[in-house]
Parts: sequence; structure tokens; C-alpha cells
Amino acid sequence: MHDHAPAVEIRDLTKRYGAKTAVDGLDLTVARGSLTAVLGPNGAGKTTTIETCEGYRRADSGTVRVLGLDPVADAAALRPRIGVMLQSGGIYPGARALEMLRHTATLHANPLDVDELAERLGLGSCGRTVYRRLSGGQQQRLALAMAVVGRPELVFLDEPTAGLDPQARRATWELVRDLRRDGVSIVLTTHHMDEAEQLADDVAIVDSGKVIAQGSPEQLCQGGAGNTIRFQGRPGLELETLLKALPDDCTAAEPSPGSYLVTGPVDPQLLAAVTSWCAQSGVMPEKLAVERRTLEDVFLELTGRDLRS
Repeated sequence: MHDHAPAVEIRDLTKRYGAKTAVDGLDLTVARGSLTAVLGPNGAGKTTTIETCEGYRRADSGTVRVLGLDPVADAAALRPRIGVMLQSGGIYPGARALEMLRHTATLHANPLDVDELAERLGLGSCGRTVYRRLSGGQQQRLALAMAVVGRPELVFLDEPTAGLDPQARRATWELVRDLRRDGVSIVLTTHHMDEAEQLADDVAIVDSGKVIAQGSPEQLCQGGAGNTIRFQGRPGLELETLLKALPDDCTAAEPSPGSYLVTGPVDPQLLAAVTSWCAQSGVMPEKLAVERRTLEDVFLELTGRDLRS
């Protein structure tokens, strides 16, 4: 009945804490089998939104459906089908790492191989260490392993690589990519823009309790002043003929003699159009440089704030 429902569907979600409105009429859809990264400055409402999806908080108004179910009313049916990576808490401090992972695995019908997963995430050497004696990075990797060991249909990953060294971060990215390839739906919150750019099919930017932009990293980064092709050639080239060779949404200028600037959605077709025009005009484009806006540029433009602020 719910198999064709989106992995997550949020409509007009509102959540207040006293006089403070944490989430203010938020809408978000996460497609089945996709990885959606949720970005936002601290205090933007992302954590409250995710915790409402996980059933830990009740919405004041609006609707939240996870795998087609109500996360509060249908919690018993939903819990075995989702994986949740908690930032802290939820793990007994005196329990051994592998003991906790094995216990979590037994709660599921068809879990992943515990030893293989532990080895993959670099937990093999600390399996007998109690949780409170693990390093921050080891605790982080254990929380990730516990979230995915039950082969969930949907997994919520909260800052999965925070505090990890580059090697552990790469191992985490590979695990996340494998989950995605296996058809698992993933909702990821992160402070790392490169993580969102590398892993996400879809990015939702949240600010002041609302989703203010959503799309693929490519869609969000297209257009705008940051996307340019620069080159040098002889001064006074026929810019009118160059413009005719370019898509309609592009501009071409000669800001200083012999220095040219083409602005528009930078992609291989645009680059080919510029170099083809240069070839036809007998121009050797010197110092040709392609500059593209990053997700960080877009984020700063939209929110006016650094992700970590």
C-alpha cells in the first residue's frame, strides 16, 4: 500500500519550543532510493525536522510521512524499517562496541555480517573496548554501523563523518555509496559541503525553519556570477558573433583589452561552443580557465551565513 510513497514526505511542518519557532511551514520530499543531503546553519531547524521524521518529536502542525507511515502513530511498524544514526546518547556507556553492534543486529530479520561491517569501518581492533573508552571517531563509526546493520529501507545519518580522519571518512563515503547502490533511501545532514557534492542526488538547504532551495548539486550550482569561462586573445574580437554561437542565457564581455569573459551555465557544451568559435575565428584562447560555483558559494548566497556559523 505504501510501497510507492516517497521515502519521506513533509508538508507544512511547524514545530515551536515556547516562543521560538524552530520549524516554520517546512516542505520536503525525499524520493525512494535517493540520497538527500540536508544543509543549514546551526539553529535553522534541520535537527528538529529529522527528529520529527524519526518519531522522537511530535509536529505542532503539518504532516510527516516516512515510508508512507506516521512516525509517531505507526512507530512499531516503522522502527524495523529505518536506521537512525544518533549524534550522542542511545548507547550504554559500559557496553563493549561489538557487543552493542551484535545486539542491534539481532533486532533485525536479515542483518549485515557484523564482523565484516566492523572491519570495514575500522572497528575490528576496538571491538572489546567499552563505549565510553572509545575515541570520538570510533564512537561515530559505531553509531553509523548500528544505523545500517539491520539493512534498513531508509537511514537517517546525522553528521556521519564529523571528527573522522581522512581514511575513516573515505571508508564511510564508500559504505554510504554502497547503501545507495543497494536501493536504500538516505537522508544525510552534514557540515561538509564536499560531502554533499560528492554523495547527494538531491540537496535541500534549510534556513529559518524552511527549505529555501532544493535540487541536485548541479542544478543548484548552475547560473550566477560564479560560472565563467575566461580566456585571452587579441584585443577587439567580434563579441556579437561569439554571443550568437552561445546559448541564450550566456553573456560575453571583454573587461580589459584581450581578456574575455563568458558567463552562463558552465557545462561541456558551453566550453565546446567557446573553443569552436575561437577555432572558426582563428583565435588561440590563451590561459583558458573554467570557474564553477560550488555548493558553498550557493549556500552563502542563499543564507548569508557560513554553514558552521
